Amino acid sequence: MHRGKGLKFVGDSRVTDPSSRKKKTPKDYSEYPGKTEAFWPDFLLKEWLVGAVFLVGYLVLTVAHPSPLERPADPTDTAYIPLPDWYCLFLYQLLKYEFASGPYNIIGAIVMPGLAFGALLLVPFLDTSKERSPWKRPLPTGFMLLAIASIIFLTWESVANHDWEAAKAQGEIREEVAVEIDETAPGFEIYQGSSCIGCHGNAFEGGIGKPLIGLEYTAEEIVEIAHEGIGTMPPGSFQGTEEELQQLAEFITTLQPAE
Repeated sequence: MHRGKGLKFVGDSRVTDPSSRKKKTPKDYSEYPGKTEAFWPDFLLKEWLVGAVFLVGYLVLTVAHPSPLERPADPTDTAYIPLPDWYCLFLYQLLKYEFASGPYNIIGAIVMPGLAFGALLLVPFLDTSKERSPWKRPLPTGFMLLAIASIIFLTWESVANHDWEAAKAQGEIREEVAVEIDETAPGFEIYQGSSCIGCHGNAFEGGIGKPLIGLEYTAEEIVEIAHEGIGTMPPGSFQGTEEELQQLAEFITTLQPAE
């Protein structure tokens, strides 16, 4: 038989003619009310609406409660006690306890937070149950309740025990007072090497202690205050000789605002 002779070639019924194929159109989402919806514009429009509400709320809070600005940062002010943002107050409070501070500072700063966040990362691997009810998932539920209770308690303790009046005073914006300082005077060198600079500031602007510019005390009164103390200043704060204290007191009386 010759090739092709007596044979009839037919098309494959599984392959349809392109012109007769039905166009694939997306399903009408109205057939599934409450179960699904088109991403655009239905779903995305709702997302934008919720985002706009939150954005307006943030703007209102920003205008009603502006950020509390403080004086410019002074790296020489060793008396300034910084306070972290509210969402880190629980970690700040943790470092105040004896078991997590001082020689054990690494425990409160690294070990305990590391264990807590590490446990959060391990929960999905430890709890592989398909149950959705929190009552049937005791491990993640108990851990989350413990974590939330700890954060709330530590944050509350930090807020309740912090001296907010002192924090407001140390960050208060002060007017810069122009004053001529004789840096060659013996009293200036004594001040730079004494512990007074820690409370009264590198430029005599004050910190925990009062500003030393424009004091209305005589040199003798300043010497007496250094010996006996005044207000929150303890007695015997100056560690030096009587001659050095006298030179320092005379120097402080020269710190007057420029007219």
